[in-house]
Amino acid sequence: MTEKRFNPKNADKLVSDERKAQLQPERIINHLNVNSDDTVADLGAGPGLFTIPLARLTESDVYAVDVEPEMLERLNQNAEKENIGNIKTVVSDLEHVNLPDDSVTRVLNTFVIHEVGSINRTIEEMKRILRPGGYLLLMDWEAVETESGPPLEIRIPSTKMESMLRDHGFDTELFYPDSEHYAIKAQKG
Repeated sequence: MTEKRFNPKNADKLVSDERKAQLQPERIINHLNVNSDDTVADLGAGPGLFTIPLARLTESDVYAVDVEPEMLERLNQNAEKENIGNIKTVVSDLEHVNLPDDSVTRVLNTFVIHEVGSINRTIEEMKRILRPGGYLLLMDWEAVETESGPPLEIRIPSTKMESMLRDHGFDTELFYPDSEHYAIKAQKG
């Protein structure tokens, strides 16, 4: 079996200048339309590539959720360097997110859905913590061969992921920020 989880020892790769230039986190999170009063959960936050720019967009709490305490420790250091104080770290797997029902207005899930044990359970958790009318932005690797990213055999095709989100009651919009990745903006009814 292929190891699915990213090794926290390589956390610096996740926030490298090269990765920031390639992914342009600010451009991606613009699709979430975060306002100053939105409460956000970044599921699989890692060292904060997306969490830190999200925290700049709202005056409310941004919950950085990750299963690896080492990643969240790195995120706290990065947030401190940036003088950001509205990030709350939550050690939790994504199949049992340690946040209350209807507690956030936005959920971000980038490049981690392929790592979870149960995708359906993770989608249910995203739906559970999201308030009615709230938005989810899910981004991952398309199921095509690329030079970087996870092994092809653990990638979920974009059309399958969109179908799964619809099966869980989300209204979805699928788009492709580049040739290697897909993104789905989904609204909870």
